[in-house]
Amino acid sequence: MSFSAELRKEADPIFQAIFEHPFVQGIAKGDLTREQLIHYVKQDFEYLNSFIRIYGIAISKCESRDDMELFNQQISFIINSETHPHHNFCQVAGVRFEELQGYPLSPSAHQYIRHMLTVAHEGTLGEILAVLLPCPWTYWEIGKKILSEVKIESIHPFFDWICFYGNRTDSITINYCERLDQWALDATEKEKEKMKEHFLLSCQLEYMFWDMAYRLEDWPVNMEVVR
Repeated sequence: MSFSAELRKEADPIFQAIFEHPFVQGIAKGDLTREQLIHYVKQDFEYLNSFIRIYGIAISKCESRDDMELFNQQISFIINSETHPHHNFCQVAGVRFEELQGYPLSPSAHQYIRHMLTVAHEGTLGEILAVLLPCPWTYWEIGKKILSEVKIESIHPFFDWICFYGNRTDSITINYCERLDQWALDATEKEKEKMKEHFLLSCQLEYMFWDMAYRLEDWPVNMEVVR
């Protein structure tokens, strides 16, 4: 069994919990509230900005142009393509995508981003791959699972979102898994344990991100200045 397959097997309980989460189920059923969609897009926009920064850090640690290109392609993907599912949510919520940019991070999103940034600054390239992998992997499986279990037609409110993630045949997940497996062949047992730890924590934080959006999570003390 490959290293990435071992990680996926160990993380399966978290994956199953994500599939069953009410926000993910709401995507499948098309019944999320306007407020939940807006909160998700606000947080995911900032989250993906941080993903781009982490890709930049990863590039600085690459020794081959193939690895540089792997991360560079994903920067382009986020900037030029991954806005499409955000626009789908915004259209359903009745807001403009540009209106939902520049908002403070919620506690769970803040924790997730700090987790990835810490690994990016302190870890190896293999550790960075491991900490980033759960995001594209869970989304890919969510999309495929909804497509396989629900009769999705173009009138479904989240048709574009579901198809964007579920129909990808060139998923970055496959490329990341292949590169992670290559890295693991020469990694020490200590490094592989770190990679597994980072991967599993990112999986847990993926669940928390969905939960954050569903519950409209905010900080416990409102610090807005009253004028």
